[in-house]
Amino acid sequence: MELTPRRTPDRPFGLGLNLPYVEGSLDGRTPRWADILAMATTAEAVGFDALWISDHVGFGDPAGEWTGAWESSTLLAALAAVTRRVHLGSYVSAAPYRNPALFAKMVETLDEVSGGRAIMAIGAGWNEPESRSYGFPWQHRFDRFEDALRIVTAMLRTGEATHAGAQERAWHARLAPRGPRPRGLPVMVGSSGPRMLRLTAELADDWNAGLRTPEETVPLIRALDEACRAVGRDATTLSRSVEALVRTLPAARGVEREKRELRGPPQVIAGELRRYAGLGFGHVQVQLRPNTPAGVEAFAPVIEELDRGSARA
Repeated sequence: MELTPRRTPDRPFGLGLNLPYVEGSLDGRTPRWADILAMATTAEAVGFDALWISDHVGFGDPAGEWTGAWESSTLLAALAAVTRRVHLGSYVSAAPYRNPALFAKMVETLDEVSGGRAIMAIGAGWNEPESRSYGFPWQHRFDRFEDALRIVTAMLRTGEATHAGAQERAWHARLAPRGPRPRGLPVMVGSSGPRMLRLTAELADDWNAGLRTPEETVPLIRALDEACRAVGRDATTLSRSVEALVRTLPAARGVEREKRELRGPPQVIAGELRRYAGLGFGHVQVQLRPNTPAGVEAFAPVIEELDRGSARA
């Protein structure tokens, strides 16, 4: 099975761009569709391999201050129609927010619209105020995630799922018609805890470590490798991705450096990103500062440096 997302040939890892989707996340402004479209097309033009949108509807106190967000699956469907090469995925879809059988249908349909570029990525969710506000189930969320993952993987790989779980159920739920990859989309899981890592090792094709420095990933990698041994899986068959925060343009006066933020000339940033490849990560999701079209354009020299470095190697 093809691993996802694909990378540009000879690049040390695939490069993804995390698009802004939250109020105020476009360098202080709320991203409109025109802004997201501009960033997506610019990212595709400068050489990114994938576009990602996080799966949230808002943050804060539902009865007080609230920061809203655009819905991820709708934006991904729109992006599928206006891009040609980049893969498209949620970072990562929260299992409790959607019926899992329907979610499998949604991603399969996105794969059809995009011509085989959809990324199936799923996690347990973590934002309790968001769940409470929208009525998403919060209790037993890890049980719910396991049920959802078993339903989703069965549907994608066999075209049908029957599962009587404690939290989620399906009875001969079918994927029909099938999209351009009838053997199934690879499944990515975002996880860090012992149970989630075990399920990743058992059922997933790809693992996402979240926003972490190279040093922070080391104990997680050890835990994932141990989870693979426990279920009898060759750890090298599980591809891996991680998120990095990168500043490409100078911050405004008085703006402090964010935790985990990479900055410097293109050669320095490229060198820092290569450290992830040395740890076995095959894809890096970049969150930019500023997260704007100008920020994407300013990242282009980093991509050029990464590609030049690969050619020299």
